[in-house]
Amino acid sequence: MTYGPAPWQQAHWDWRAAGNFIFGGAGAGLLAATALSGVGGLAATLLTLAGMALVGLGLLCVWLEIGRPWRAMNVMRRPGSSWMSRESMVAPLLFALGLGVAAGLRAWAPLLLFAALGFVYCQGRIVQAAKGIPAWREPLTVPLFVATGLAEGAGLFWLAGVAPARGGPALALYFAALLAARWLLWRAWRRRIAPVAAVYALQAIDPAGRALQWLGTALPLGLALLAATGIGGAAILLAGAGLLAAATGAFFKFTLITRAAFNQGFALPHLPVRGVPR
Repeated sequence: MTYGPAPWQQAHWDWRAAGNFIFGGAGAGLLAATALSGVGGLAATLLTLAGMALVGLGLLCVWLEIGRPWRAMNVMRRPGSSWMSRESMVAPLLFALGLGVAAGLRAWAPLLLFAALGFVYCQGRIVQAAKGIPAWREPLTVPLFVATGLAEGAGLFWLAGVAPARGGPALALYFAALLAARWLLWRAWRRRIAPVAAVYALQAIDPAGRALQWLGTALPLGLALLAATGIGGAAILLAGAGLLAAATGAFFKFTLITRAAFNQGFALPHLPVRGVPR
């Protein structure tokens, strides 16, 4: 595609920007799942540190994308200017609370949960604020990103093989609800962008959508239900469900940011034609 009235694919956000949403969203989702699980001791410490590491890796990706990375701190000077600034303001709070929970301050877990939700919400608003790209600016992009990040994090929690001492069935229900919400939101989001997104964007996003629906939702739900019957190897089934949920969410985000991000092109309702009176 060339620069002109036809839609063209944006080239400003590449795999590094996608990495921010993939790792940051999954890390925040893992922190939320850990805070809700009620696990303690070494397991809570390791899971919290892993979630913080993923968030930090995502921030490192976006730092590498900045043209002048050593000026990155300037984004924190005006938190009201953009959602990226607000994300950068939530991140230190997230890390501070995460370190507290990792050190054994379990009373901070609810605060960490809200900070994780705030972080993934900011990520969704960052994407939705790009008004020139129809597949991004759709309002349903925000809840879709939130549900995707939380589902990825819950999937990583089960992939870690941690069995909560209490609330295990409730946490499994939380995981299933996130998968179902992500599936419903994706279908509604895809239906709403169909009339406005470029055909190339739809062709790029549909394979990721099919993976999200079948490999990332239907199959994990089936594995989780099978594990709930008490069959042998339930931990392996839940780990497989978590892996599929996390991998398909990452694939969807990567595709949306790097391959389906077609600009709407110029809106030129009246074109001047030589020799034709106005």
